[in-house]
Amino acid sequence: MNLSHLLELDARLSAQLRVAERPGILRTLAAILAHSGDSWFWWAGLALLWWRGDAFWRAWALTVLISIIALAVFVLPVKFLIRRRRPEGEWGALYRATDPHSFPSGHAARVILIAILATNFGPGWLAALLWVWAPLVALARVAMGVHYVSDVVAGGALGILAGVIALQVR
Repeated sequence: MNLSHLLELDARLSAQLRVAERPGILRTLAAILAHSGDSWFWWAGLALLWWRGDAFWRAWALTVLISIIALAVFVLPVKFLIRRRRPEGEWGALYRATDPHSFPSGHAARVILIAILATNFGPGWLAALLWVWAPLVALARVAMGVHYVSDVVAGGALGILAGVIALQVR
């Protein structure tokens, strides 16, 4: 099986998971989940933790913030090197305009990284919640038509790698 066959299979599987053009509760939930991994959302949340949190939450927020920035420094050049176009679609116009490249998924990388950090630093309830949430965000990115399945799989793998590195560095 050559690369073109794999890409075709990836596109077909991604299209089967897509709900962006279908009105209803599933589309609404997918849109909310897809946006919940946005960097601005996490920056705001981490700033709030830093501002209102105790020493534990401040350290947690700083570790996650530095890790997310380091991950972005790696993911963005890979996107511009690979230059895979996003799937065709109407939803996610901002993503399509500001970042037309889909591989690897920065959202999938970011949410997996955050889940790994929460697993190590705690609290346990947050880690459990993030491990349920992270794959749903990745799936929602495909469902909303801004990524292919292989984009989120590769992004997730990069998130795992970044999480392991972050734990070693800290």
